[in-house]
Amino acid sequence: MAKELDVQLHPAQLEIFNSTARFKVVSAGRRFGKSRLAAWILIIKALQSESKDVFYIGPTFQQAKDIMWNMLKELLHGTDLIETTHENTATMKLVNGRRISLKGSDRPDTLRGVGLAYVVLDEYASMKVEVWEQIIRPTLSDVKGGALFIGTPAGKNHFYDLYLEAEKDKDWEAFQYTSIDNPLIDPKEVEVAKRTMSTQAFRQEFEASFVSFTGGIFKNEWIKYDENEPEEGNFVIAVDPAGFEAVEKERGLKGSKLDETAISIVKIHGDKWWVKDILHGRWNIKETASKILQAAIENQATTVGIESGALKNAILPYLQDEMRTQGRWVVITDVTHGGKKKADRITWALQGRLEHGKITFNRNTNWNGELETQLIEFPSKGTHDDIIDSLAYIDQVSVADFMHTIELEEEWTPYDDVAGY
Repeated sequence: MAKELDVQLHPAQLEIFNSTARFKVVSAGRRFGKSRLAAWILIIKALQSESKDVFYIGPTFQQAKDIMWNMLKELLHGTDLIETTHENTATMKLVNGRRISLKGSDRPDTLRGVGLAYVVLDEYASMKVEVWEQIIRPTLSDVKGGALFIGTPAGKNHFYDLYLEAEKDKDWEAFQYTSIDNPLIDPKEVEVAKRTMSTQAFRQEFEASFVSFTGGIFKNEWIKYDENEPEEGNFVIAVDPAGFEAVEKERGLKGSKLDETAISIVKIHGDKWWVKDILHGRWNIKETASKILQAAIENQATTVGIESGALKNAILPYLQDEMRTQGRWVVITDVTHGGKKKADRITWALQGRLEHGKITFNRNTNWNGELETQLIEFPSKGTHDDIIDSLAYIDQVSVADFMHTIELEEEWTPYDDVAGY
C-alpha cells in the first residue's frame, strides 16, 4: 500500500514510520517534518483498518485543521482513495469506509464514545494529560489500536514524563530528532536562528531538548544601558493595564491587591529596541488614558498596543475622548496573550533579545532598579512583573506597526483602528 501511494519520507522520518512499537513518542525540532510524517501514518493506518477510524488531534480544532487538512488532501490527490470530504467537520472518508477525522483537544466531548484504530496527538505538550489518559486511551482498547505523540518540547511537563516512560516500556518507543535531521533544512537557516534566539529557546525549538525555563531566565549581564537615543527608527508603545478599582470591584478584587499599569515606550531601529521609558503606577482610568496619549504625542509613536480585555475596554472611551479633545490621533491595536502563560510569553519575547544584545535601556530614568528586580527575580510569585510584561508586548506591537505601514506627517495622520477615525 505504501509503495502504491509513493510514500516519500526522509531517513529520520522513516525510522519512526517503520517502527513496530504500538505507541510512539516523538520529540522533534521545528521543521523536522512531523506533520507530513503524521499524515502518512494516518493514511496508512486508515487504509489498513477493517472496522475503526483514525483521529488526528491538535491543541484546538482550528489548529488541527490548519496543520493537517490540506496536507492530507495533497498527499491523496490523484489516488482515487478519497470517497468524500466534509470541510466543516474536517472529516475524510476513504474508499474502504474508514474515516480520518481532525479534532481539537479543547473540545473533549467530540472525542468520547468512539473506538479507534489509531490516533495522532500533535503538540501533546500543549494538551491536558487527561485527554490521553481518560478519553483517548480507552478508545484504542477494542482493536488494540496505536498512538503517535509528536511535538516540540515545552519544558519538563507531561510530554517529558511520557517520553521518559516510553524509553522503558516494551510497547512504546521514544524518538528525539533535531531540526537539522531533516535534510531539506538549510543549515544556514538554523545558524541564523541560533544567533538570534536565546540559548534555552534554541535548544528547545531546534534541538528538541526538554529544557526547564525556571529560575535564572534573565541574567544580570544581559541588561545593557545606553542613554543615547538611536537616530533611526520609530517609537511604539505597549500598555499592560491594571489597577482600575471601578473595574476590579466588579470582579471581586480589592484595591490593595491590584497590579500597576505599565506603559513601555520603545524605539524600534532595525531588529533592535531602545527602551526610552516605562511609566508605571496605579492610576484611575482617565489618568491612564491621558498618560497613554501624552506618551504617544511626545514621542510621535506610530502604534499603541493595549492588552485586550475588560481593562482595555474601560480605557478606550476615555482615550478616544482625549484624542478628540486634543485633535491628535494614534493607531490603537490589540495585543493578546495568544493562549500562552504569562511566564512563557515574557520569556519568548525578551530572553533571546536580551541575551544577544538586541535590547538596550535608557539610563536616565527612575525605573531601572525596578526593571532589574523584575527581570532577575522572574518568575517569582513575590515580585511584580508589570514592567517586563508590558515590555514583552512590544514584540506584538512592532509587528502590528510594520503591517500598518503608516506614513506620518508633521501634523500626524489621524487613524484609529478601534474608533474607525
